[in-house]
Amino acid sequence: MINKHVISEKIKKAIVEANIKINPEVEEIIERYEGPFSDIIKENYRVSKEEKLPLCQDTGIVEFFVFIGHEVKLEEPIEETLNRAVGEVYSEYPFRYSVVSDPLFERINTGTNTPAIVHIFQVKGKSLEIRFLVKGGGSENLTVLRMMTPTSDVEKVKEFVIEHIKEHGAKACPPLHVGIGIGGTADKALLLSKLALTKSFKERNKDPKYAGLEKELEKELNFLGIGFQGLGKGITVYSVHIEHFPTHIATLPVAVSVDCYLCRRGKVTFED
Repeated sequence: MINKHVISEKIKKAIVEANIKINPEVEEIIERYEGPFSDIIKENYRVSKEEKLPLCQDTGIVEFFVFIGHEVKLEEPIEETLNRAVGEVYSEYPFRYSVVSDPLFERINTGTNTPAIVHIFQVKGKSLEIRFLVKGGGSENLTVLRMMTPTSDVEKVKEFVIEHIKEHGAKACPPLHVGIGIGGTADKALLLSKLALTKSFKERNKDPKYAGLEKELEKELNFLGIGFQGLGKGITVYSVHIEHFPTHIATLPVAVSVDCYLCRRGKVTFED
C-alpha cells in the first residue's frame, strides 16, 4: 500500500517547484533569447527561485493525470489526497487562489485553489505515476475543439491548427507548447490534447507519421513569427505534441490545447 502522506508530500514539493522554479527545458531556450524584455524575463525567474515567489501572478488551476497500476493499493481515493495537497500548498505559499465554486452564477473563490482537475487512467502493474499541469487561465482560454469531417486530410488538420494559433496565439504568453488530440470522441480528443502537454519538448510520437506531423507543425507555427510575448522576436512555439486514438467512422475530432511560455508541469512516480 502506498502511504497517502508520502504521495501528498511528494506532490506538494513538485507543485511548489513548478510554481517557483523555471522549467529547465524552458530555461535552456530563454537563456538564448535576446529579444525585447529578455533581461526582465531572465531576472524574473532568478528572483522567483531565490525568493520562493511565483513565476507568474496566475498560479493556475492544477490538472492531474494519474496512471494507476491495477495492483496498487491506496489508503484513500487518490482525488482526496491530491486535493488536500493542492489546498495545503496554496495556503502555505503566496500563490493566488484561482478557482471559483460555481462557474456561472456565484463565482465565489473556494479559497483553497481546489478542487483540482483529476483524470485517472488505470494501467497494469504496481506503479503509480502522477503528472500535472499548473494551468493558467490565459492559455486555457485558447483550448478549442473542432469536429472535422471524416474525409478531412492532414492538410486540413494542419490548416485548422495553424489558423487557430495565428489568430489567438499571442494572447497566451508565447512561446507556446502546443498539444493536439486527434480521434476518439469530442471529450477524448480534448483530454488527449491536454495529456500531450505533459510531455518533454524533446519527446516524439512513437508513430513516425504523427512524429513527422509534429515536426511539420512546429516548423510552420514558428514561421508565423508571433515570437516571445507576441512581440515578433524569437520562436513562437517550443514544441508540438500529438496524441491520437481510434474514432468512429463518421467523425474526426481534433482538439488543440496550449501551455504558456512557463510550461509549469511535473511528474512523480511511486511503487507499491
